[in-house]
Amino acid sequence: MDSKKEEHEDQETPVASESFSSEPGIPAVQPVSSRFELTPKTWGLFSILFFATVWTTWAQGGPWFSFCLLLILTAHEFGHYFACVKNNVDASLPNFIPAPSIFLAGTFGAFINIKEPIPNRKALMEIGASGPLAGFVVALPVLLIGVALSEVRPAVGIGSDQSFGHSILSMGVTQLLVGSPSREGMMLWIHPAAFAGWFGLFFTAMNLLPLGQLDGGHVIYSMYKRQKHLLVARLSFGALIALGFIWAGWWILAAMVLLMGLQHPPITYDDDLLEPVHKWMGYCCMGIFLLTFIPVPLSLIK
Repeated sequence: MDSKKEEHEDQETPVASESFSSEPGIPAVQPVSSRFELTPKTWGLFSILFFATVWTTWAQGGPWFSFCLLLILTAHEFGHYFACVKNNVDASLPNFIPAPSIFLAGTFGAFINIKEPIPNRKALMEIGASGPLAGFVVALPVLLIGVALSEVRPAVGIGSDQSFGHSILSMGVTQLLVGSPSREGMMLWIHPAAFAGWFGLFFTAMNLLPLGQLDGGHVIYSMYKRQKHLLVARLSFGALIALGFIWAGWWILAAMVLLMGLQHPPITYDDDLLEPVHKWMGYCCMGIFLLTFIPVPLSLIK
């Protein structure tokens, strides 16, 4: 699962020969060039985790699946990372999380480690929304190409005991490009790229849940501030618990959210006004969530 961990420990104010602050009430910080130096250790950790995830996803679904899924996850996490660079918020490179074969995707996703409080609502929106927007821009064509490459074949020998649920978007794409097998004994063979697109959009929807420090939590906090965010988070958490009665996986996510906390950590300055572009970023994220959310992602075929 894609997530971001924010550290809010007391830190000394950075000192630099040149410093700047783009908003009132925000302490000056070091220039970007001096804060995002990538050391061999940083690149080493990134490379180890990335190639380990290449191996686990390749073993799970083959080269098409691995390449397409990692393309989506990389776009998502570097969307966050470059938004951090733009806003001079110290953050790590993406950390990919390989997973054992029992987990169908071969990965638990990826995250970046945001090392300091986010300065204002504009920065929070850019950092929170850039990941899912970038991931969606890559995942949608991956899904379209994957579904277009899928074929209707005889059902003999290619059955499965698991059924993948549909979002509004994946259902529409499948019906548009393939339709439904019309003859008895036939079934749709799903291309690995389509599976990668499905998982990529599923990860995107999970991260857009308006809870705590998930991407959706960042978006809602940026748009409506602290009090309304907490109300939305509590209502969403209750809905997640209710959904757990039809798919137990939501309870696992709910437990993880509780560990992170329902509340969003405070930002340095939250009285700035969002510009129209930031509001539209938030609205786009809400629309993507509605299009990609799957109430029952997986079910067993009896």
